[in-house]
Amino acid sequence: MNKENNIKDWYLENFNQFNKVVSDDIFKSLRKEASAKFENSDFPTKKDEEWKYTSISPILNHEFTPSPLFMGDKEVLPIIDKYLIKDLEVHLLVFVNGIFNKELSKIGEVENGIIIDNLYNLSKNNPEFISEHLSTKNDTNNSFNFLNNVFTYDGFVVYIPKNKVIEKPIHVLNIASNINKPLVQPRNIVIAEANTEANIITEYVGTEKSEYFTNILTDISVDENSHITFFKLQNESNAAYHIDKTEIIQKASSVFNHFSLSFGSRIARNDINTKLDGENIETHLYGLYLGNEEQHIDHHTFIDHAKPNCMSNELYKGILDDKAHGVFSGKILVNQIAQKTNAFQSNKSVLLSDEASIDAKPQLEIYADDVKCSHGATVGKLDEQAYFYIRSRGVSAESARSMLIRAFIDDVVSEIKIDQLKEKVSDTIFEHLHREKF
Repeated sequence: MNKENNIKDWYLENFNQFNKVVSDDIFKSLRKEASAKFENSDFPTKKDEEWKYTSISPILNHEFTPSPLFMGDKEVLPIIDKYLIKDLEVHLLVFVNGIFNKELSKIGEVENGIIIDNLYNLSKNNPEFISEHLSTKNDTNNSFNFLNNVFTYDGFVVYIPKNKVIEKPIHVLNIASNINKPLVQPRNIVIAEANTEANIITEYVGTEKSEYFTNILTDISVDENSHITFFKLQNESNAAYHIDKTEIIQKASSVFNHFSLSFGSRIARNDINTKLDGENIETHLYGLYLGNEEQHIDHHTFIDHAKPNCMSNELYKGILDDKAHGVFSGKILVNQIAQKTNAFQSNKSVLLSDEASIDAKPQLEIYADDVKCSHGATVGKLDEQAYFYIRSRGVSAESARSMLIRAFIDDVVSEIKIDQLKEKVSDTIFEHLHREKF
């Protein structure tokens, strides 16, 4: 408890300094209210059911410095090319230690009314828009979410007005560098009005094996007949910490695809909450998590079927090596009026070492009687029979393992419809696992 109080005091002291640095902006009342809630809230512990497999104690051992109490790292300039998606034309937004970098970003021309921008800029130039769309709700009420509100400053904003399509993918690149153990806190907003379409790629990386903390809040609204695909690629330092909460709400006849590709961080926690608030909605949640050394990667998903005649499909796969630990907790709620619901959930994990482990908790809560729902979780090793068969054909041991890994992850990776991104993800997978790509 003393450790928790000490770290709270640290952030509250930083908050006083933060208020002197930032101007009197539209977030002032939000920050003030959040600071009081933060002071009286608790960090989650393993005694909390939703956090029983994940200890955040290591995060509380560090005093991270919130943006923008330091400037962005100019040393990141020469190495940005290695993070770009080869041969893919995109609208590029770059954030360094949580602060938008105009020099590195390249946002192309878009149709009138479409907004691709950063939160800080819009809060100055269009405060009414931000005030209208910045969500202040908080369902989990833990200290991490309040902490993000306390230091709300920047993030990305995508707004698509009715009947518009953003042809090029949007690539949001978040780079953390080793300055004063930064606390990076993106506050992101995506609003897709009726009959719209877009692909959004968010990526979180670190410039070196240094300690920093990324704490994210993202709100996504998908209106009627819209089709949005959202990729999150997390490949931060194995000494870093990563907490992410994403809230999605969908309206009638919309399609939303979410990819969580989690490869980095010492501790990573991803909360993905989706509400199907209309009929004839499709939701697809795909996840791929790779852990090595002593990484801990936790995914919590919640799909709320609030209306009838909807479909959700959830597929998460994990590969864990060394002493890595994975967590998957997926809950599907089918409300009483949500008849004709189809909901499917699957979590499969492969352990490459005897010391790797996973905790899986699939859940179904059904109050309707005319539904088709299923869930399941499996844990195992690479297929030994297949391995020996491949080896018998003269294939090396390393190549045989790579072929089996490729086969295991294929039904997630194959759902990535942007070829250049698929190639980048594939390269990252085999690089992270220290395996040769096949």
